[in-house]
Amino acid sequence: MKIGIPRLTACFIFMTFAAQAQVRVPSAAEGIRITSAGRQYTFQPAFRVIFSERDPAMALKPAGIKNVEYNVLTWKVEDSSRADFQQKKIGAAMAGDGFDDRILRTRSEWRTANIFNVGESTVLQANAIRQVKDTVFLGFPSNELTAFVLTSAKPYPVLHFTFRPKRDGHYSIGFVGAPAVPVPEAKEIWQPLIWQELRAPEAAFLTPAFMATLPTTMVYNGQHTLGVLASPEHLPFQPLPTLPNSQFGIALRNEQGKMQPQVYAPIPGGYGSKMKAGTLFRFSMQLVAEPQDITHTYQFIAERIFGFRDYRKNDIASLNTVLDNMTAYAMSHYAWFVDSLKGFAYSTDVPGAVKNVSSLHPLELSIVRDDSVMFEKRAYPLTEFMLSREKFLFSLDSLQKIQSPSRRLKGPVAPLSELVALYNVFGRSNPFYLQMMEREYAGARVRNLDVKEDGASWINAMHLFKATGNREYLSTAISKANTYLRDRVYRPQTAFNDPFAGSFFFWPAYTNRWIELLQLYELTSDKKYLDAAVEGARHYAMFTWMAPAVPDSMVTVNPGGKAPMYWYLRSKGHAQVYYPEEKAPAWRLSETGLTPESSGTSTGHRGIFMTNFAPWMLKVGYYAKDTFLMNVAKASTIGRYRNFPGYHINTERTTAYEKEDFPLREHKAQSVNSFHYNHILPMAAMLIDYLVTDVFVRSKGKVHFPAEYVEGYAYLQNNMYGGAPGTFYGEKDVQLWMPAKLLTAASPELNYIAGRKGDRVFLAFTNQSKTTVRTRIALNPALVQTTPGSRVTSLNGAVAGSLRQGAFDCTVAPGDLAVFVVEGVKPVVRFQEKILSGSNKKGNDFGEIKAGNAKAMLFRLGAYGSRLFLYLEDDDTRWRSVQLHYTDAGGKENRLRDTAYPFEFTVPLPQEYKLSCWLTLEGKDGSIETSEKITIGN
Repeated sequence: MKIGIPRLTACFIFMTFAAQAQVRVPSAAEGIRITSAGRQYTFQPAFRVIFSERDPAMALKPAGIKNVEYNVLTWKVEDSSRADFQQKKIGAAMAGDGFDDRILRTRSEWRTANIFNVGESTVLQANAIRQVKDTVFLGFPSNELTAFVLTSAKPYPVLHFTFRPKRDGHYSIGFVGAPAVPVPEAKEIWQPLIWQELRAPEAAFLTPAFMATLPTTMVYNGQHTLGVLASPEHLPFQPLPTLPNSQFGIALRNEQGKMQPQVYAPIPGGYGSKMKAGTLFRFSMQLVAEPQDITHTYQFIAERIFGFRDYRKNDIASLNTVLDNMTAYAMSHYAWFVDSLKGFAYSTDVPGAVKNVSSLHPLELSIVRDDSVMFEKRAYPLTEFMLSREKFLFSLDSLQKIQSPSRRLKGPVAPLSELVALYNVFGRSNPFYLQMMEREYAGARVRNLDVKEDGASWINAMHLFKATGNREYLSTAISKANTYLRDRVYRPQTAFNDPFAGSFFFWPAYTNRWIELLQLYELTSDKKYLDAAVEGARHYAMFTWMAPAVPDSMVTVNPGGKAPMYWYLRSKGHAQVYYPEEKAPAWRLSETGLTPESSGTSTGHRGIFMTNFAPWMLKVGYYAKDTFLMNVAKASTIGRYRNFPGYHINTERTTAYEKEDFPLREHKAQSVNSFHYNHILPMAAMLIDYLVTDVFVRSKGKVHFPAEYVEGYAYLQNNMYGGAPGTFYGEKDVQLWMPAKLLTAASPELNYIAGRKGDRVFLAFTNQSKTTVRTRIALNPALVQTTPGSRVTSLNGAVAGSLRQGAFDCTVAPGDLAVFVVEGVKPVVRFQEKILSGSNKKGNDFGEIKAGNAKAMLFRLGAYGSRLFLYLEDDDTRWRSVQLHYTDAGGKENRLRDTAYPFEFTVPLPQEYKLSCWLTLEGKDGSIETSEKITIGN
């Protein structure tokens, strides 16, 4: 696949609404007049030259924006009256991977973040004009500056300037002639990364090139979006964009406080700003007047100028191969699961801590992949963790402050939606989940960092309806969601105070709750919720990289046989990773379609591989017939890795992330990027979500599986499948069934999902490439036993050969779907049927013991068995050890002892029965206390 980077002379071949714009330059005083869709806009030929004799010491600093974590460019000033930057005070909790102490905790200085306060500033207005065919030459009072406008360029006129300084020093030349819109007249604005809707920057902040998902700022007046776009050649693909190599910056607020798109090149104190007298500096930009709103202008610029399209394919491995590799990795010791703490090590950020996202990820993997080991080693321990711990981040160190962990067992940390999912998946046989849901709905809780969540939200009401069928909850959800539409969606945000955001750090906080609005649309079929979800998804897409453009070329990576080394891990003493020097196509190395991690870590975590938004965006795009959203979803996920790729692209371009063995190293042997081990299972589950959603979309809903919601935290939202059967081209009650290595296909371009029902296996293949795939599909005989009467039938007209020795040939058209049923076979099912065979038993499944503040709950796990889980909220400041006494089915007493906090007990029960249990507790002073008895079970 080829995707080209436009050269300056080739940038303007595309046609759109703006291609019909007319450009007139009657005189220098009257400016550059652009007529688009019947409306005229004047771009004045005005530039601001900023000069500093000394280096202004450009540096990123934490901005003092209320409720927001974000770093902005600042400069040293010698005049205290210009030192208007107030650096945000950063507490001990704000630390770990992605947080750079060189930015956050350097000493306070006289600084400004206002571009107009940097150095000496002179505005130059053109005073002469000369037109030769389609080129208009502009003259200025100072012969340091010359400029011309290429009026015939498409889609936008190009303004090119040259600057030749008369004295040595640091320079920045800004184009300041774009139309200025007073804030009350603006319908929407955008400056990357955080200023969207009507949240205007409070000062003339400058976004450096490497932090611009597109190199422009924009203002929408209700008819046109106006902007000034740095031309693509000034944001090259190589080397990876960083602050030191950023050639320009972009701003939105002018000196009068109006919204006026501006480009400054070079950045004061940045790359190329130090100039000697007589040297020549050149720069080009495009003058944007687009008769569309901001999100559609963003799409247009991305597609027509930076070449974004459906540009990725599997190439290196199918997502199913990735899923197999990633799941195997999750069960290896390299994944650093701490059995004693029931969580994944989080030492990348918080030494000695563990962190989990959700029990639903491993539960889905265990069910869909028919994997009892995954259930026993990951899903069940994480369920206990999610029901007992106070926060997602758990640390036994009571002095630890980084990212605000908890050591208390004050659960459940599981969101209400997770309790709903657990309740539903296990046949609604555990009433204690309902009791927990009601308590969570009535209260509020801090689960992650210091973000407080209100329980009685429209989102939780919606999920309570899904659990109970009580239409009062649905009515409440609709009523509150309509208020949310009125107050949040239909009223553009002017400040960072959305109560649903919690904390402005991760990108979901900056948009509306489009993922949950999509769920409400699917529940009610009310289009206003879909429209709102589309709006939110399109704004979220503006956090995805669309620049730099991707060249049609090969890129040499890992020079000298060394993979890039992430500076943060170098500082932690990690060892260098080695991979052979090689060439790879640029498109495979591109961050286009990925997002930075968050506003607070965007300077260091450029493009993260955790793209949980992708399946949601794919589905929203399908419902709305919005191919841009669908292409963004695909770009974020397809053809990027063979195994867990770590977290992010951050230093140089490399193929290290693509390698199957990339994650198979001890923690200190990882140095290319950071590893958050609690992300492994969410990422594997995300792949299932993408696979199922992709088939749903391509089949136009003819392959559909019901889902539960995995809410997690931050941006880690996904659908969970496998808990209930679905439909495969009219065939109901098909169970999603995708055990490891179910089949092999000769082409990596085919992804697939599989289901089973009786003596049939259903298969749906999606071709991720733009070429026809003809390949052989071989079923694993250990999982699918065939007979002489077994056969393959197409369900959607795709071509398939005869089944011979468990294999058949098939053809899948470019970007298409092929659906088959293999009949007369025996699927070998080991675990799935047992765990999903719902129990009709209910009744007493929860109890409390006053001594130790103990909670006891009985898990009913279908035909797979039952578990008694008991934990103490009291910790080791009061108790030295705890002994659990319980009676078995025959009335015999059994004992278990725990001598280390957290005090908790798990008792596997082959069958459910009524049992009694009590505790003997040894105090710190050696005293012994025996609790009352409680009875639990049927």
